[in-house]
Amino acid sequence: MTSPDLRHHGDVDAAPGLADFAVNVRVPHPPAWLRDRLAAALDGLGRYPSGQAEERARAAVARRHGRSPDEVLLLNGAAEGFALLPKLAPRCAAIVHPGFTEPEVAFRDAGIPVEHVLLSSDFRLRDVQHDADLVVIGNPTNPTSVLHEAAALKALPGRLVVDEAFMDAVPGEPESLAHDPDVLVLRSLTKTWGLAGLRAGYLLGDPETLARLAHGRPHWPVGSLTLEAITACCEPEALADSARFALEGAEHAAFAVAALGDLVVVPPKGPYLLVRVPRGTREALRDKGIAARRCDTFPGLDDTYLRVAIRPPEEFALFVDALRVVMEELA
Repeated sequence: MTSPDLRHHGDVDAAPGLADFAVNVRVPHPPAWLRDRLAAALDGLGRYPSGQAEERARAAVARRHGRSPDEVLLLNGAAEGFALLPKLAPRCAAIVHPGFTEPEVAFRDAGIPVEHVLLSSDFRLRDVQHDADLVVIGNPTNPTSVLHEAAALKALPGRLVVDEAFMDAVPGEPESLAHDPDVLVLRSLTKTWGLAGLRAGYLLGDPETLARLAHGRPHWPVGSLTLEAITACCEPEALADSARFALEGAEHAAFAVAALGDLVVVPPKGPYLLVRVPRGTREALRDKGIAARRCDTFPGLDDTYLRVAIRPPEEFALFVDALRVVMEELA
């Protein structure tokens, strides 16, 4: 039976009416051009998703990463990819923590033994040892916002699965393994493009493994709007926008780090940061209308950590001011 805490995600912390620093979606809704693309596709909802639309989406993803279309598996959000991983039937799965907990949920629910690989206080890979034949890690890792070197990832023992859900928020994507045919890589489109409610993502890997993962999925596994979103978000114009957003995000992260100072645990590379605060801070922030992601549901962390979504400076200042008041009160 999966621990209920492992199923906790930031959307639960971000209740209506609270200023949301708990969810890592960049914007609250898709940009106008993407809304227009999706709106134009609405008239086709009376038809089943077509094979041609799926082929276009796979081809767009393949071009984006320099892969072939048969190395792309389209998903209803990256989280669906984790649910498919037990089909690989590993003897044991190693999950690098602190990290996203959905892979562990999927393996435990399938009866596959799970081994925790707990990283030390700076949350970087050093001399990692485990007894599993498959290892899952996020890059950049959620919630620590650490970006691991590609060479360090490749040196991990066992079959490698890398969750790159936030990689497009890293300027230049310098440590991505999306091009590597020997690695399974998950990507999400919902964070950058405000599509959390639509669910859009994909898996990159060798054709044989992807066919194994796809076996048994229902017919029409990905809906028409998701296919349109995947195609649109992998086209050159969208990629140029995404690159610009990543650079802006790095500037916003620099402001956040300067504003929070020593509370920041490690310099953030993703669109969120990990802070260390007194116990009771999250609840006190909530009382002041601020939502932050609790971190005691991540193996290796406790309730003195918070994950905070990085926002533009004028928005992030609201969090900084509230946190300053709360820490004075708690002191």
